[in-house]
Amino acid sequence: MTDSPMASTAPAKPLRVLALANQKGGVGKTTTAINLGTALAAIGEQVLVIDLDPQGNASTGLGIDRRRRTVSTYHVMAGEAPLTEAITPTAVPRLSVAPSTMDLLGLELELASAPDRAHRLRNILSDLTTPEGMEPISYVLIDCPPSLNLLTINALAAADAVMVPLQCEFFALEGLSQLLRTVEQVRGALNPKLQIQGVVLTMYDPRNNLSTQVVADVRGFLGDKVYETMIPRNVRVSEAPSHGKPVLLYDLKCAGSQAYLRLASEVIQREGRAPPPAAAA
Repeated sequence: MTDSPMASTAPAKPLRVLALANQKGGVGKTTTAINLGTALAAIGEQVLVIDLDPQGNASTGLGIDRRRRTVSTYHVMAGEAPLTEAITPTAVPRLSVAPSTMDLLGLELELASAPDRAHRLRNILSDLTTPEGMEPISYVLIDCPPSLNLLTINALAAADAVMVPLQCEFFALEGLSQLLRTVEQVRGALNPKLQIQGVVLTMYDPRNNLSTQVVADVRGFLGDKVYETMIPRNVRVSEAPSHGKPVLLYDLKCAGSQAYLRLASEVIQREGRAPPPAAAA
């Protein structure tokens, strides 16, 4: 992995790649990618969100107008441009995005006969260089489409770990089982290092008995793979994307923003990146 020299003398952190995946739509996957990325940036990480969803909602939610997406993840995955040309700064310091367009819909057919079709993204990230003037990227978050297609397989093959946003609803465990089987298949055939970083429960409503039951069922099934932090159902989280902002910029004090900050801290702790405790006075 090659990195541009940092302006400071601090050693660069090794790059970590997390795929946010769930074949079900509407579970808060893109919202989690946007706001977890923002929260990680807020605590000092240099974060790149790679938008692999043809709908491009992560790009829109980070304020990237479609007219600005002249170089997108389609061009990168198709081999027409390097990733550095697609990386676009956002309004959040230390957070950038490689935006997507609807062109990604045709990529699976275009790559059908390519020998590296499942490893295209992994090969791209192995040659990742940091754009001039930017500190070395420490986290890549890949926002996957809501299906288990070639784009999602590429993300899982390239990732160190997968994060699974899971809505607190009746069919949650059914969809989760299918995704876990896919992760096992990818681990066996394409990426032996792939781990489950964690499952994050989203749209939690403590007033709803069903939400409480889903939480109990998921924790009983997966134990400590489930993050302690749960993302509440929160109107400010829902409103923020229409303003092209992460909820942490839209309303820092709301319950959703505070939950994503806690989730970012928990992610760092799980990866052994938590800062050492302060010495006693």
